[in-house]
Parts: sequence; C-alpha cells; structure tokens
Amino acid sequence: MKKIKLGFASDHRGYELKQKLIDYFKKQPDIVDITDCGTNSSSSCDYPDYAYLLGKCIQSREVDFGIAICGSGIGISIALNKMKNVYCAKVNNAMEATYTRLDNDSNVVAFSANTSKEEAILIVDTFIHTDFSNLARHKKRIEKLKKIESNLYD
Repeated sequence: MKKIKLGFASDHRGYELKQKLIDYFKKQPDIVDITDCGTNSSSSCDYPDYAYLLGKCIQSREVDFGIAICGSGIGISIALNKMKNVYCAKVNNAMEATYTRLDNDSNVVAFSANTSKEEAILIVDTFIHTDFSNLARHKKRIEKLKKIESNLYD
C-alpha cells in the first residue's frame, strides 16, 4: 500500500470542513503525513495566503496531494493555478475528481465549503487513490500546459 502525504488549506469559510477532513484522514492507514497549511480559525482571512502555502508544499514535494477549500472552491483554485507545477482542479463530485487525476494528473483538488463531509471524503479519497492514466494523448496535453506555464507556447 502506497503511503500518501496530504496537505490541506482553506480560508475561513472552509475551516470547519478542513478540520473534519483532517480528523478523518489522520485515521486512514495509507496516510503517512498531513500538513495543515491553515487557516487556523473561522476568522475572516484571504484564501490566496493559504493557497500559496499549500502550493509551496506541492512544489517542494513535502506533500503528494493538496486539498483546498474556500467558499466556492473557485478562488482558492485560481490562486493555486498561478503557481508553477501546481495543477488544481475545482470539482463538485467524485466523478470529476477521478477524471482530473486520470486525464490531467492534477495534484490539488478544490471544492466548496458547502460540500457535505461525506461528499468531501468521497472526493478526496477518490482523488488520492486514482492514478494518472499515462495515455499519450493526455501526456501531450499536459506538456502543452507546461509550455504555457513557462511562456514557451507557440
């Protein structure tokens, strides 16, 4: 069984759900380490601050996968996608979590703070246990994304 390192980040609206997920995943046998990038309360804060901390953990490979939560899931995903080698997908369900791993090799998943705990667990569990397909067509597309990211796309 592969040991997985998870990183979590949220703004104030996602704080409660983030804490529930951390509590749940701490008890899973294949999770070797959890990094909490904040926020650490439900006091109003700015999601880019915590997205950045999670993104740095992805870039340094301190964590294998990131879990990001804000009010809609959209803002935090935009912030994460500004960072090189961070590929965040805002998803609404486990099917979308499956496809972003299979097709896009995403390393961060984002969703709304309004997601139920049960659905969030299913999304995260599906995301971290789905491998990239390694199909040539998807690899080619990811290489194009990397070129865009490096301003080398012609």
